[in-house]
Amino acid sequence: MRKMALHQGSRRPNASALLCVTIACAIVLGCSNGVFAKDGDKNGDDDDGDAKTNSVWPTTYLDMRTAYATVPAGSLPIGFGNTALGSALESLALSTGNGLPASPTSLPLASRQGVAIDFPLTVDVTDHVSLYAGVSGTATNTSGVGWSSFDITSWNVGLQADVYEQKGGQIPTITWQSTYTQSIPNNSFGSTNFKNILEFGYALDKDETRGLLAGVQDTRVELGTTLARIHPSDVFYLGGYYQWPSNWKFTGRFGVQYFGGAELLRLTPIQSFTQPILRLDLDRMDDNDNRLFGVTAEIMWVPKPAYLLTLRTPLYLVRN
Repeated sequence: MRKMALHQGSRRPNASALLCVTIACAIVLGCSNGVFAKDGDKNGDDDDGDAKTNSVWPTTYLDMRTAYATVPAGSLPIGFGNTALGSALESLALSTGNGLPASPTSLPLASRQGVAIDFPLTVDVTDHVSLYAGVSGTATNTSGVGWSSFDITSWNVGLQADVYEQKGGQIPTITWQSTYTQSIPNNSFGSTNFKNILEFGYALDKDETRGLLAGVQDTRVELGTTLARIHPSDVFYLGGYYQWPSNWKFTGRFGVQYFGGAELLRLTPIQSFTQPILRLDLDRMDDNDNRLFGVTAEIMWVPKPAYLLTLRTPLYLVRN
């Protein structure tokens, strides 16, 4: 399966309920596909050798991701980026803003850096449906303050599914991904992030080694205090991918991000903007399209450039 790569307060229960329903639907879909596949094996002409090679357990792995981000002053890291790192920097912005002394004028948000390590346990229920859940640890640095200790600062749960498969036809593959991220601790400085991605992938050859991409991403953030607010962010992008015979795969996405702005306690309000965004992925795959290693570089203008670098080193427990 090709890998693409919330709310708090009165609306959080609705977002949580929606995520639970979608995950349940994905599980049912995956189980149904598995049953139909098994029935096909029984009624077909499969030989014993093929039956023995089918694994009982789905592909399962820790999709470990190590990310580093730098964000300019007066900005928030809204983009394709790492939701765990984004939640940590949002919480840092709130705590910094609340600690400022009373002043007749608001003070701007300082520049920040962050390092995050994600440990989502991912299960490929089928070739086209994946579920994941895990925790993330982060360390953050505010200009003039220094680095914090490395702590577990959020948990996340989500799914990715191919809603429709191209299979050599004219309609592109449609992939949907939803991720719910909750910061730890869940207090007035905490944030809840709900991200949805809908991507269309049009393969230009039968083996799907090269193709075109188009998609939209919607990010909603709710904060633990009514004194601050982060407005929605949307990204619209185009891109493409190419996989060499050596199983190295390059993917590029370029688009436009609209951010509705934010008001963070005593900090100067962060204005809305429409700016470009760029993401580049280089992955090493195996013959079965499992990722062995990946690196992602992202530049998002917010409106000044913010940078994100991510290394993906999955640890496979079961690999089919």
